[in-house]
Amino acid sequence: MIGRVKAAVSGLLGGSISNKQSALPAPSSPEKETPIVPIAKPHPPSRPPFLKLLPEEFQKSGEHNARIVQTLKTPGELPWDTGYAEVINAGKSHHNEDQACCTFVVAEDRDEKYNSLLSDQNLNTDLQPVCKDCDGVSFYYWGLFDGHAGYGCALTASRLLHLHICDQLRDLIHILQQTTAAPLCLDPDSRTQTVSGTSTHEITNPPMETSVRFHLEKQVFPESLVVGALENAFKQMDEQIERERTSHSIDGGCCALVTVFLMGKLYVANAGDSRAIIIRQGKTIEMSHEFTPETERQRLQLLASLKPELLGNEFTCLEFPRRIQQKELKKRMLYRDHTMTGWAYKTIEEDDMKFPLIYGEGKKARVMATIGVTRGFGDHDLKVYNSNIYIKPFLSCIPGVKVYDLAGCDHNADDVMVMGTDGLWDVITDREVADTVQRVFASHGTDQPNRYNLAAQELVLRTRGVRKENSWRLPSGKLASLDDISVFVIPLSGHDR
Repeated sequence: MIGRVKAAVSGLLGGSISNKQSALPAPSSPEKETPIVPIAKPHPPSRPPFLKLLPEEFQKSGEHNARIVQTLKTPGELPWDTGYAEVINAGKSHHNEDQACCTFVVAEDRDEKYNSLLSDQNLNTDLQPVCKDCDGVSFYYWGLFDGHAGYGCALTASRLLHLHICDQLRDLIHILQQTTAAPLCLDPDSRTQTVSGTSTHEITNPPMETSVRFHLEKQVFPESLVVGALENAFKQMDEQIERERTSHSIDGGCCALVTVFLMGKLYVANAGDSRAIIIRQGKTIEMSHEFTPETERQRLQLLASLKPELLGNEFTCLEFPRRIQQKELKKRMLYRDHTMTGWAYKTIEEDDMKFPLIYGEGKKARVMATIGVTRGFGDHDLKVYNSNIYIKPFLSCIPGVKVYDLAGCDHNADDVMVMGTDGLWDVITDREVADTVQRVFASHGTDQPNRYNLAAQELVLRTRGVRKENSWRLPSGKLASLDDISVFVIPLSGHDR
């Protein structure tokens, strides 16, 4: 095993800090016979439709040496006058693997007409949101998808995830419109009419004896149902990618950062290492946290201890401060397992000589010396380099969700939410982001509708840096972000409905 991962480890220690994967599955040997069923061609690379790039502009957007920052051409192009900017990486991947989506969606009551929205054929088309004039629960949606090992997974998720969220919310319409706790049970066989005239499941109370026996019933409020809908939508999206990854040539994987504004609240769902912050009255509020091998060490180690077969007899689920050397057998060394946040000593045994499940530190930490993020979509075929050990069991698609009561807070025109892929956050702090946004706003008053787009553009320019002697540098001289960078700047004032 040690020889098997040497290439991966050397790439890990010497590669760019922005790479999410230091080793990919070994390419399979060519088939001797022509496959009977032809494999579909992958979707061609594309950029978010709202950028409205002409063919020549799209061509220039992919030039790694120029790294032209792309922004909206028309102020007010996106809901809420949202600003957006992006730039391609400095050559770590052939195409820009980030994708973005921003739209308005109405979740209607379930019917046969809508059930076809998530069919396979939609993967080949640019999907449109449901009609704004229909009855139902509406929401605004922003999504960033940071792809790795190809753009296919990010592109697919950007086209479909909001429809999965819509599909999950359709069963909750009559409940979300209430302010009381959600009913414990819904009768699947009974139908009733709501005030709007749409049919819904009838809400039933449990029999008296059940109520008495379980008198300590938990109260679940609509906010928790929305969180659950987001979690299930992420799960459905990942399952669809798994089913259709071959027929639609969906390559690689992607991190996902999504914001949904529904009934006065912002729901921020994150699966990966992209992040979002709110800037309110000049102060920053974290609205997500990164999921990396280090932040999720205990979850990964717990799974490995419960299912050691996932390690392929090649890895150890214990963590040590460094790789153990043969001469250190029978000596006592610091370690920790899934139950520990601190460290203790143990006597080193032969099993401890296996390669560690989590190796590296900071942005260079990897799961099984292969991948640097632990949540997101895709990666169903990803294996440890030159082995048959699948990594997907350790990768979760379930997002962490934070809720912000927009209607319950006062905001001015300078209060915004900033969503960015890790290409932004790798080289800039929350405070620096807030300061950059405030400087732009100080130069462009509230009467300028393009101020949020200019803020997004400035954030991308600042973190991309300038090209000096074949490298990209920040004004301080430090290495700039070499990754794809995508940023939304979302104004928070005037949207408390």
